[in-house]
Amino acid sequence: MRARRRAMLRTGAAGRRPPVKVGTPMASTTPIPVTDFCREEYGIREISPDSLLRYGLALLVIAGADGEVAPAELRWLLDHQRKVGAPPEILAEYESFDVRGADLAEVFQAVRVDSTSWQGARHLLYHAAQMASSDGVLHTAERNRVLEAARWLDVTEDIALALIALVELERSATALRQSLFGLPRATASR
Repeated sequence: MRARRRAMLRTGAAGRRPPVKVGTPMASTTPIPVTDFCREEYGIREISPDSLLRYGLALLVIAGADGEVAPAELRWLLDHQRKVGAPPEILAEYESFDVRGADLAEVFQAVRVDSTSWQGARHLLYHAAQMASSDGVLHTAERNRVLEAARWLDVTEDIALALIALVELERSATALRQSLFGLPRATASR
């Protein structure tokens, strides 16, 4: 069953292509000091360059399940990872990553952080839903892609649906706040 789930998340023709190597671990193993945003939002104080890179690549694999990543999705990822503290060389890796043939299992299994309270699979799905809805709406195909990733990551469907609902609720709350204060409406969520 896990092999079938893995094949569903491997992008490309019918999931039959072998996974693309996601590169060797980054040369520097010195942890990246993260921003206040990352500490406050996720409880993470530092992260290895390789884990930060692979987390973003995992988001790209989910977003690119149809073979490509929309410009708004890539922009969301770059903006979010800047807020976390990603250095320019990691952002450049995201921009040049080819999602075709990439395997979510290969990418995500190496992600490690210094926080015992961080729930990687749930955070990944939450961010995948945010990234997929960066154009202002979570389309059915994008929602299904997040739910497929949840199955592979062994996150129950009720939790995955709650994470998707949370993203939609946050987007609605942001739109309400912007409207009440007469702010221009942004299309991307944080």
